[in-house]
Amino acid sequence: MSPEVLLVSAPGKVILHGEHAVVHGKVALAVALNLRTFLRLQLHSNGKVDLNLPNIGIRRAWDVASLQQLDLSFLGKSREEEPDKLVVCSPYKPPGLSPTCVLVFAYVTEQGDVTTPTPEQVEKLKEVAGLTEDCTNHERLAVLAFIYLYLSIFRKQRTLPSLDITVWSELPAGAGLGSSGAYSVCLAAALLTTGGVITNPLKSGEAVSRWTAEDLELINKWAFQGERVIHGNPSGVDNAVSTWGRSPHPHVAWVCEAGSGGMLRYQEGKITPLNRPPTLKILLTNTRVPRSTKVLVSSVRSRLLKFPEIVAPLLTSIGAISLECERVLGEMVAAPTPEHYLVLEELIDMNQHHLNALGVGHASLDQLCQVTRAHGLHSKLTGGGGGGCGITLLRADLEQPEVEATKQALESCGFDCWETSIGTPGVSVHSASSLDTPVQQALDDL
Repeated sequence: MSPEVLLVSAPGKVILHGEHAVVHGKVALAVALNLRTFLRLQLHSNGKVDLNLPNIGIRRAWDVASLQQLDLSFLGKSREEEPDKLVVCSPYKPPGLSPTCVLVFAYVTEQGDVTTPTPEQVEKLKEVAGLTEDCTNHERLAVLAFIYLYLSIFRKQRTLPSLDITVWSELPAGAGLGSSGAYSVCLAAALLTTGGVITNPLKSGEAVSRWTAEDLELINKWAFQGERVIHGNPSGVDNAVSTWGRSPHPHVAWVCEAGSGGMLRYQEGKITPLNRPPTLKILLTNTRVPRSTKVLVSSVRSRLLKFPEIVAPLLTSIGAISLECERVLGEMVAAPTPEHYLVLEELIDMNQHHLNALGVGHASLDQLCQVTRAHGLHSKLTGGGGGGCGITLLRADLEQPEVEATKQALESCGFDCWETSIGTPGVSVHSASSLDTPVQQALDDL
């Protein structure tokens, strides 16, 4: 077992470019967002498993003795009985990984993959978790993801551990910022470490550390299964961004160095890490307007069927914007210039106009763009649109008073606004002293 208290964090994600076009086979760029989810795991001997999710008002407890008596055969074969079979979509294989444990950025699991929860397993999990009504909201799905990962990861141990987990997040839930992906990644990392499946990388005197590439691959794989419990058929982008963030592996040529950020390209089910993009400062704004991504995706599909010769070129153009952005960010690694930021701003403006033409804009997003434009800044929606969130690029030479003035103007519209960055480390383990006071207070308020 690991030390009695474990502190883990993982970032959210934003879509930089490619929203909606990605559904139709074009490229999307996803990047780690420096708003994080934090987890505190404490081992104890009171015979209970406690889950506390203060952001969504959930607190659950189970008796270890009762869980111990469950017939866990409904979870399928164990990892020892039937190893995972995965298809590699990356041309790079970090040294030290076995042929069946490789760096995977696309999830192509063969039939019999034991960590893939089936609908029947999810129904059984509802009974185990004490959830009798239909499991349709994200609060109860979060409980199901936890109980699934807890039972699956610890099932081979002689006794299930008694522990207390609190998860608190800077990410707003349901805003398209990868909050459930970060949640699943934190759970997977903490439970795998506590169970001794992977080693705690944090050494005495260190403030923060990260796991090895092989351990990150395992975290990523288990987190994806947590996402499957929550979403049913996720792309795998959110958990991949949250796991890998800045540094996929120290021995691979395209790995981001200290101070640079991590980004993934997603196209037709394949997830590919990009070559050392720079960290960019942004304003992230939540319009607080609820929306349904499913409805918006359907509306774009309907518009494509109605006006194929108009909408298809828009989708192609959005894909081209993603590729051009990728090219510019690659150039910025060596020496960012003001001209680079001008191009990024042009791409943001063009993409936002295209998204409006697809019908996924909203009056709140128009207002966001108008407010930031009045301060000389450029913004676009991120995610599904129809409300939700937008991002505003902050140039490197922008003075802090202007940033604060823009934030105040956005907040006066009733929006929530954060000054943050994109391109940030993935899942990490922390010492208690390294966490900010508000985070410590949120996690200690048990």
